[in-house]
Amino acid sequence: MNDAIGEELKGQAVAQAEEAAKIIAQARQGIAKVIFGQESVIDETLITLLAGGHGLLIGVPGLAKTKLVEAIGTVFGLDWKRVQFTPDLMPADIIGSEVLEESDDRHRSFRFLQGPVFTQLLMADEINRASPRTQSALLQAMQERQVTVAGTRYDLPAPFHVLATQNPLEQEGTYPLPEAQLDRFLLQIDVGYPDKESEKRMLLATTFGEEELPQRVCGPEALMAAQALVRHLPIGEKVVESILKLVRAARPDTDGAADLRGVIAWGPGPRASQAFMLAARARALIQGRLAPSTDDVVALAGPVLRHRMALNFAARAEGLTVMTVIERLCRTLL
Repeated sequence: MNDAIGEELKGQAVAQAEEAAKIIAQARQGIAKVIFGQESVIDETLITLLAGGHGLLIGVPGLAKTKLVEAIGTVFGLDWKRVQFTPDLMPADIIGSEVLEESDDRHRSFRFLQGPVFTQLLMADEINRASPRTQSALLQAMQERQVTVAGTRYDLPAPFHVLATQNPLEQEGTYPLPEAQLDRFLLQIDVGYPDKESEKRMLLATTFGEEELPQRVCGPEALMAAQALVRHLPIGEKVVESILKLVRAARPDTDGAADLRGVIAWGPGPRASQAFMLAARARALIQGRLAPSTDDVVALAGPVLRHRMALNFAARAEGLTVMTVIERLCRTLL
């Protein structure tokens, strides 16, 4: 009797996973119709959403980062808003503020006006152009899914995700994100140039006739159901050990690759391990698998770790980069 019930529950879980994978595949195809030559960027952004996290998109202007966020909002039926971060942007411009109102009987009271953070998908465009004070206004929202104004807490809509963009070239007049905020981003997604064939398809699709628009595939409820499913996918002991080994080796004064000792200034904390666990499951689901493997850990090592560690001056003087160190750790440990 118990075996029969167990098999039935297992069958239901498999059916749910297959349905979620089908929806994700449709969303992926819909986004790819308007975003050309950025398959890895699309996948990593979907992994971020499925894992219930926030993503930091880094790339030069004109690589369709804003269009990607718009397409994701459309295919998942999410309410989305865009905020252009500038040096004069204030925290109240993001969170909202209280205004004093007077009724007809001269009674005065404060009313809270919600800011753009009250949405399901927030695009923080050029986040490093705003002051640290304004950047920190997102910290509580990203971590706790709520904001506090004048001592009162306000819950944000569910789901809630931040996809922030950053321009790596124009550093003049920018404020680098503090480590505490970088750590809140599940993945750092590097957006590169498309290949020649993809750029050719993009040219023809966007300058000849009517441009194709993404279509809604599902609603926010389906996305939240997939997020809940990701948290229940099994993960093997070998994968867990691989995650721990890699994250711990990326910290200073810990055992890692012999030739990399003494080159790391600061490294990832436990939140990186949590990001690995969720992102590996999400990547497996996107690819139609019910459990992640060490290949998922290797593929996600860069997006999970590169914004959570830094090298010391001596290592940078020798020409080492964070990605070089991560790749060496993967080859040595996994």
